[in-house]
Amino acid sequence: MVQQTPDVLVRFQNVQKSYDGETLVVKDLNLDIHHGEFLSLLGPSGSGKTTCLMMLAGFEHPTAGQITLDGASLNDVPPHKRNIGMVFQNYALFPHMTVFKNLEYPLKVRKIPADQRKQKIQEALAMVQMEAFANRHPAQLSGGQQQREALARPLVFKPKLVLMDEPLGALDKQLREHMQIELKSLHRSLGITFVYVTHDQSEALTMSDRVAVFDQGIIQQVSTVDTLYETPENRFVAGFVGDCNHFPAVITASDGDACTAHLASGDIITANNIQNLAVNDKCIIAIRPERLSVVDNASLPNVITTKVLDRV
Repeated sequence: MVQQTPDVLVRFQNVQKSYDGETLVVKDLNLDIHHGEFLSLLGPSGSGKTTCLMMLAGFEHPTAGQITLDGASLNDVPPHKRNIGMVFQNYALFPHMTVFKNLEYPLKVRKIPADQRKQKIQEALAMVQMEAFANRHPAQLSGGQQQREALARPLVFKPKLVLMDEPLGALDKQLREHMQIELKSLHRSLGITFVYVTHDQSEALTMSDRVAVFDQGIIQQVSTVDTLYETPENRFVAGFVGDCNHFPAVITASDGDACTAHLASGDIITANNIQNLAVNDKCIIAIRPERLSVVDNASLPNVITTKVLDRV
């Protein structure tokens, strides 16, 4: 057993993953996932987020390091014995089975008695409001209904943890946004830990309690949504999470959490000194679009001289 705080459900300790023995897809990953939280793994394609999810699910094995669930190592535990539910991007529903039979399958695998299976299936269908569709096949369901069925299937055996690999990627924009709200509502009502992989920043910011931002196999920052957006720890996070304008500058004054910087244009900006930079340090000033407004008074503080090139 590995000692960890009661609040921690999953722990990645110095985890690495290589497929060819040379290139590390995941580099020295250390991450704690807390009981009952909604954690999103956010990053561009190839950043290592899905590989981390697959290692946690048991479909991939870490090259080095250890993954624990409730303090017990998962490294040698097969996927079906981890008590972890999985929702795939393509839903992975059995097309020849009804909704009821799709939900019954994981219960049969776990040798749940027949008299208990029906009740568990009815409870899971009620969670996702699919009771009326129990006898339909996946091809007879809409995209949103298939997504609900795919979510109900792991919930039916009451796992400690539900993993989701971009499950809304196949839905149209309006339905995807609707399902984001439903997923978050379901998470609140169940209290089960959700780990959600996405490359869509709006999805991560909408649903998550915390977000782990990945790039090139390394977690760049793990924070609450507000902290991630307001105080990104580096330029990659600032640029990947939300839109951002970047201006090279030099620090000319520093006073605690605030600083003054000179832009190459000669404009002077007062900003939050997130990196605790000193006078004469070169830096990047990051400004969110919603913090900008057009004025015609150059004597106001924090004014950047600009020329309008286009209007959309």
